[in-house]
Amino acid sequence: METKTINVGVLGCGNVGAALITLIDRDSAEIANRTGLRLEVTKIAVRSLSKPREVGGGAERFTTDALAMVTDPAIDLIVEVIGGIEPAREYITTALQAGKPVVTGNKELLANVGSELFGIAEDAGVDLLFEAAVAGGIPIVRPLRESLVGEDLSRIMGIVNGTTNFILSQMTEHGTSYAAALAEAQSLGFAERDPTADVEGYDAGAKAAIISSIAFGARVVAGDVYHEGISNVGAADIAYAAQMGYRIKLLAICERFEDRSVAVRVHPAMVPIEHPLASVSGSFNAVFVQGGAVGDLMFYGRGAGGFPTASAVLGDVIDASHNLVKGTHASIGKLVRERIRSIDELSSSFYLNIDVSDEPGVLAAVAGVFGAHGVSIRSMEQEGLEEHARIVLITHDAGESDLQATLKELSALSSVRRVNSVLRVVESHR
Repeated sequence: METKTINVGVLGCGNVGAALITLIDRDSAEIANRTGLRLEVTKIAVRSLSKPREVGGGAERFTTDALAMVTDPAIDLIVEVIGGIEPAREYITTALQAGKPVVTGNKELLANVGSELFGIAEDAGVDLLFEAAVAGGIPIVRPLRESLVGEDLSRIMGIVNGTTNFILSQMTEHGTSYAAALAEAQSLGFAERDPTADVEGYDAGAKAAIISSIAFGARVVAGDVYHEGISNVGAADIAYAAQMGYRIKLLAICERFEDRSVAVRVHPAMVPIEHPLASVSGSFNAVFVQGGAVGDLMFYGRGAGGFPTASAVLGDVIDASHNLVKGTHASIGKLVRERIRSIDELSSSFYLNIDVSDEPGVLAAVAGVFGAHGVSIRSMEQEGLEEHARIVLITHDAGESDLQATLKELSALSSVRRVNSVLRVVESHR
């Protein structure tokens, strides 16, 4: 097999960038034997040349002039792992317009301006690949883009943030408090010092926007995604969920309806213990895909980490290199601006945890409010506390707007002290 050398320029040398460079340096000969492609990382753009690096190759391998590297005619392919929107957007645009394929793991960029970049790549006739942007080392983008492109996909649910899944798993399996689980996640490197993007659902929301765009051919951006985080999930909710046969997970849910409208949301949800997603523990991720012909599929694995994510990047680099040699490229296809349904247009079963006065007639009053707004109660339990009582209930499928109207009226009842929690409930088969 004739070997073709592909000179790779890498933007960034953090956890993922360093891991990718290590993999290519270590496995270059094996990759060449299997693929006919000899990958060589010839330039690495970094902010500072004085910072110690875990990758070798000599000082001449590094540069602080990222734009010069991107435009260097000796560089065949660009990998972007610096994150953020700017200057990553400029570098990627410049590379694509110069006819160089780009591999990125930048979910924030793609969730906001992905459609623009896909168009530039299409016009230039080169690849823009991004397997690592959605679920770390889990191969999900390529199956959605290629294997399932002809499938009538209706719903995709995913645990796509390892930080929140680790926190909820610690709370569920070990009785750890939210604060302690978050601190542990930070100490293990699963959570940033400022964990807002993870725990409030923004990271998962960016990934959900990308998943929806690829799966449904719809133009979905991060601002289209409804977000709720896990910071209000308490030990009582975890315990009640277990008693009722559920586990609480932060889910990204992408749905397409018969009129081709799309709904994309991220929120904590009660997942039936028999559902495959309920058993996804620790920092692992999983994406559950439902299609008309294929039925149910689940993709499971490490959703983060330097080497798992670098593995996904490397797969894209090899794919893009093959296409570059052949003079072809992968196409995302045309993204159509479908109607995005708001959260108020959706429906779900709901779990509610309500503190009420311990007095006669309270149950009837609470049930009356639900009935007045057309929200049917599936199960209800009352637990006596020292000075008041707690009602825990699950509704039948109800509209979001009806549930919100119910909550508003409940809060006005003198016998209702507090609505502690409201969580959506995922059915086993929907």
